[in-house]
Amino acid sequence: MNDVNDHSHGNMRRVQIALILTASFMIVEVIGGIVSGSLALLADAGHMLTDSMGLALAALAFRVSAKPADSRRSYGYQRFQILAAFVNGLSLLLIVAWILVEAIQRLMSPPEVMAGTMLVVAAGGLVVNLLSFVVLHGGDRENMNIAGAVLHVAGDLLGSVAAIVAAIVIIATGWMPVDPLLSILVAMLILRSAWKLVQRSAHILLEGAPEWLDIGQMKSKITSLVPEVRDIHHVHVWGLTPQHLMLTMHVTLAESQTSTTPVIRQVKTVLKNEFGISHSTIEVECGDCSDESIHL
Repeated sequence: MNDVNDHSHGNMRRVQIALILTASFMIVEVIGGIVSGSLALLADAGHMLTDSMGLALAALAFRVSAKPADSRRSYGYQRFQILAAFVNGLSLLLIVAWILVEAIQRLMSPPEVMAGTMLVVAAGGLVVNLLSFVVLHGGDRENMNIAGAVLHVAGDLLGSVAAIVAAIVIIATGWMPVDPLLSILVAMLILRSAWKLVQRSAHILLEGAPEWLDIGQMKSKITSLVPEVRDIHHVHVWGLTPQHLMLTMHVTLAESQTSTTPVIRQVKTVLKNEFGISHSTIEVECGDCSDESIHL
C-alpha cells in the first residue's frame, strides 16, 4: 500500500510541476500578446489558462483520492481521479471546438501579426511545454488522470510548434492564413485523443468491465485451476480506477465439498495473480442459485 501511495504522490508532484510551468508561461504569453498586438498569442494564452485549470484539477484529484475511506465513501475517493479525467477530456473537446471556430473566423479575415515577437514567444512556449511533457511522461502511463494532464500539455506543445511554423512562414512570405490552417491541424490531432479519454473515463464511471477482460475466459481459468468449483455465474467486474478492479460473483461448489473457505481462497488467488483483481466478493452456493426465486 505504501508503494501505491508513493507512486500516487510522485504523479501528483509531476502534475504540480507542469502546472507551475504552464501557468507561469501563460503570463508571459499575455504580456507578449499585448506588446505585439498578436491575437494569436493572446488566444494561445487563453488556451494555456484552460490547460492550467485542467492541470490544477488533476493535481486536486490526486490529493482527494489519497483520502482514506469513511462511512459515507466506503470505497474511498480514488474514483475522483476518473471524474477529473472525464472533465479534462470534455474541456479538451471544448478547446478543439473553440480553435475551429476561431480558425474559421481568421481564415475569413486574417489579422495582422507581429511575426517576430510571435516567433520568440512561441519558441519559449515550446521549451516550457517540452519540459512539462517530459515531466508528465515519466509518470504512470496507465493512470487516466496523468493521461488527461499529458493531453493538455501535448495540445500546448503542438500549438507552440504550429505557432513557430506559422511565424516563420509569415516572416518569409507574409501569408497570414497559415496560422489558422495550422491551428485546424492541431485541433484535429487533439480531437482523437480527447475523445478516447472521454470514452474510457465514461466507461469506468458507468461501472463498465475492463475492455481487456474476457469474462468467459476468466471463468474457464478458475474452473480449470480450482476443480472444486462446479459453476460460476452472476459475475460483475468494474474498477474504481483502471488499476483498482473490483468483482462480485456466485460460485457453485461440488456437493461433496464441505469446507468452503480454502476453495474461496484459491479462487481469490487466481483472480489476483491471473487477472489483477485484488478485491473480490464471492457468494458460495452448493445447490440452486439463491437469486433464482427472487423476483425484483
